[in-house]
Amino acid sequence: MSTHSKRKHIKAVSQKVKLFRANEPLLSVFMWGVNHTIGALSHVNIPVMLMPDDFKAFTKTRVDNQFFNKENMPSHFKVKEYCPLVFRNLRERFGVDDSDFVNSLTKSQPIMAKYQGRSGGGGRILLSYDKKYIVKTSCPEEVEQMHHILKPYHQYIVENHGQTVLPQYLAVYRLTVEGGETYIIVMRHLFSQNLPVHKLYDLKGSTVDRQATDKEKAKEFTVYKDNDFIEDGIKIQIGSEAKERFVSKLTRDVEVMTSFLKIFMFCAIVL
Repeated sequence: MSTHSKRKHIKAVSQKVKLFRANEPLLSVFMWGVNHTIGALSHVNIPVMLMPDDFKAFTKTRVDNQFFNKENMPSHFKVKEYCPLVFRNLRERFGVDDSDFVNSLTKSQPIMAKYQGRSGGGGRILLSYDKKYIVKTSCPEEVEQMHHILKPYHQYIVENHGQTVLPQYLAVYRLTVEGGETYIIVMRHLFSQNLPVHKLYDLKGSTVDRQATDKEKAKEFTVYKDNDFIEDGIKIQIGSEAKERFVSKLTRDVEVMTSFLKIFMFCAIVL
């Protein structure tokens, strides 16, 4: 009696490697950096509480002689992530899931926002492909200012359970590409992803030099200012309950911004 055994042929499948395609090396490195840093952070235990050193911490990654995906990625670059545990905690406070965060910023390259205006720090304003997040290139001075207020800002967000109309800061990076350094701040984009924006006002709460110039009005997408808002007679109807909640948030935010301003002044005197 003979027996026959059947061999099961198993086809080897190579691991799928994620590509970061963008029309410029800086954005490809940014996408790679987000994927790498958030992925590395997923293996770090969440601390019970943040320590003072967490507000000074950073991670650095240097890549040399990178040949994979060389059509989109430079062969040499560096990625520095500032205060990774602090910003992970802030994302959690703001209800941002890290896997969704990575997907929004790496599935497709960020796109240029229509409303550039005169961005603080002289940088570009981009949006994630799904318009959930703002990717803003910045200057060293602006990142340094953020470092000064990060601890009180985090404390404020924790105490108010993420309920604020202040910018929601989610990550800060420094990218070194082709010998140049670029600072990037990632924030939540608060406009609707589904409804188109027909007119945009940048309101500072001041009427001094707060009107769009003729040059700004000639742009394809004009960012109007406080005096334009007043002259246009704009009124926003949100109901009495929503108004009360909004004014309460705004009042708290103004008070904490005043304390931040004192921190800036103190740092300027010290420097």
